[in-house]
Amino acid sequence: MAATGIRIERLSKRYGSGDTAVLALKDVNMQVAPGEVVGLIGPSGSGKSTLLKSLGAVIDPSAGRMQLGDEVIFDDGWKVRDLRALRRDKIGFVFQAPYLIPFLDVTDNVALLPMLAGMRNDAARARALELLTALDVQHRARAMPSQLSGGEQQRVAIARGLVNRPPVILADEPTAPLDSERALAVIRLLNDMAQRFQTAVIVVTHDEKIIPTFKRIYHIRDGVTFEEAGEGRGFD
Repeated sequence: MAATGIRIERLSKRYGSGDTAVLALKDVNMQVAPGEVVGLIGPSGSGKSTLLKSLGAVIDPSAGRMQLGDEVIFDDGWKVRDLRALRRDKIGFVFQAPYLIPFLDVTDNVALLPMLAGMRNDAARARALELLTALDVQHRARAMPSQLSGGEQQRVAIARGLVNRPPVILADEPTAPLDSERALAVIRLLNDMAQRFQTAVIVVTHDEKIIPTFKRIYHIRDGVTFEEAGEGRGFD
């Protein structure tokens, strides 16, 4: 892959020390190109959550190297001073639950992050509306979260994850509460948005409904990853 969305090399995470130490990640390697959506699959306790938290700059890896876009963010230690700004500006998050702010309307839920990053309010709202239009929920722009269906809430959450145009989106079980039709619609949207905005997307999932959609899959077990080609059905 010529361009880099996210690249991880020899990433390790150790909890504790001495005889009680647990190596949750063991020299993990992963690469996702801009515009690509890959699946991350593994049983409970395999290291998925630790890997996602490391990629999201929520916990400190013990060793290794991580690159987002053209910036090395970790190389046996953090290379950026403000991890909160890193999470805000470089990493988009999509969760199993939308976690929309109940007292803000749809537009302001999406526009809040660029506002916090210093963008003018009108420009942030214009960018939010652009994304809501791309995700076909612009007609709900002034609605409150409680007025949205579950599928509409997840679309708004995807818009929020994309609004600062991060090089990577981490999606943690984004289809778990959805039926087959809505789950596949969410994954199609993530694929469409990844290609449109050249964002690298990692989807952590147990959802057998969506696993056949991935062209590449990383399995993780006992802190070790290995890659296989996926079926990639239906998103060409």
